[in-house]
Amino acid sequence: MVLGGLFGAVIIAGLYFPILKQRVKQTAKIQPQSEDQARRELTQSLTANPTEARVNAKLFWASNAHDGSLTPVTVELPLSDEPALRAKQVLNTLLAGPADPELRTLPPDAVLLAFYLLPDGTGIADFSEAMASSIPSGIESEQRAVDSMTRTLAANVSQITRLKILIHGQEVETLAGHLDLTGSFVVSPRAAQAVIAPEIDPLASSAIPFTPLTPMSASRQTYAATPEPSTNSRNP
Repeated sequence: MVLGGLFGAVIIAGLYFPILKQRVKQTAKIQPQSEDQARRELTQSLTANPTEARVNAKLFWASNAHDGSLTPVTVELPLSDEPALRAKQVLNTLLAGPADPELRTLPPDAVLLAFYLLPDGTGIADFSEAMASSIPSGIESEQRAVDSMTRTLAANVSQITRLKILIHGQEVETLAGHLDLTGSFVVSPRAAQAVIAPEIDPLASSAIPFTPLTPMSASRQTYAATPEPSTNSRNP
């Protein structure tokens, strides 16, 4: 029964990811901002906007314990009600870094060029090349960087269920040589129960949930940004 569920999940994932890649390619055709434009927007986003309510946003930076863990920090920010813009605002604040530079999770010279939100809840974050070239190479630092983004988005933008990362408008295989970027990362637990849209497979039952693929090889793994339920515990 469990093997049957896993086989079904593999088939569903095989249908889902090509659709996601196609949407990513279509979205990437939109001309992203230049780095100078994005840097100006970053500066403006950190300035209070009287038309937007100030709320207590929760951002995740490295822990003072320096043990690789993340710590939530509450920051009062003027945030938009529009999900994609709100996501840009919190990610730009995350990029700006905490008061203690030792607790940064993202490279100081990285820039968020664009952020798009697809109808299925997948957020697409397009970063400058510095996101990949300036981050310390290693699975721990790369995973911590992605975790800080996904946990920050989960805490502040409930509409986002997954995060897809691009580098200068292009899909790349890894972040800095280790973390696989060809898939997407879980932001909200709701993503684990996402229903496959009829346009993907009209004959499939809408009650079948999407289950992310497990790593297929030690040399090329997809690391979930947040823990997902074990497939062994799913009902057949």
